[in-house]
Amino acid sequence: MSKEQTSDLSKFLQPFPEEVQQTALWLRAFVWDLYPTANELIYDNYNALAFGWSLTEKLGHTFCSVAIGRTSYNVHFGFYWGSEIADPEKKLIGEGNQYRYLLVPDVKKFPKAYIKNLIKKAYSNSLSKVKDKKQLQQGETIVKSISSAKRTKKKSAKKIAKKKK
Repeated sequence: MSKEQTSDLSKFLQPFPEEVQQTALWLRAFVWDLYPTANELIYDNYNALAFGWSLTEKLGHTFCSVAIGRTSYNVHFGFYWGSEIADPEKKLIGEGNQYRYLLVPDVKKFPKAYIKNLIKKAYSNSLSKVKDKKQLQQGETIVKSISSAKRTKKKSAKKIAKKKK
């Protein structure tokens, strides 16, 4: 597949507000431009839509991802093994054993150069985790899960932000 192949992802993005969809697609294009031979793994789960880039078809080899919460509509740009990569400017959020992320409310403020550097480190880290190089695949879009639960109706992300105040 390719950057241009968006039919599955577009279908899964439909329940989200337009501005959230556009942010997610912008982030997707950002990563595809950097790593056009990576595999895109899509998880359409009940509580979030997540898609990430992996060197194989395995989640454990994912080097970066985008996740959107079903109720908050927060867009995360994250690193599956984020705790293992250096974040000198401390921009990443998360204190768990593994995942680190950046909230992306506005792509105009997205730190492209900094994140490119982190992605490069994350890619190398993920590559080191692939023990059997026969598992390496290139350029596939793979839908890993689809939630059967019903989604709520689209709301504007701005309306949700107002409710939180």
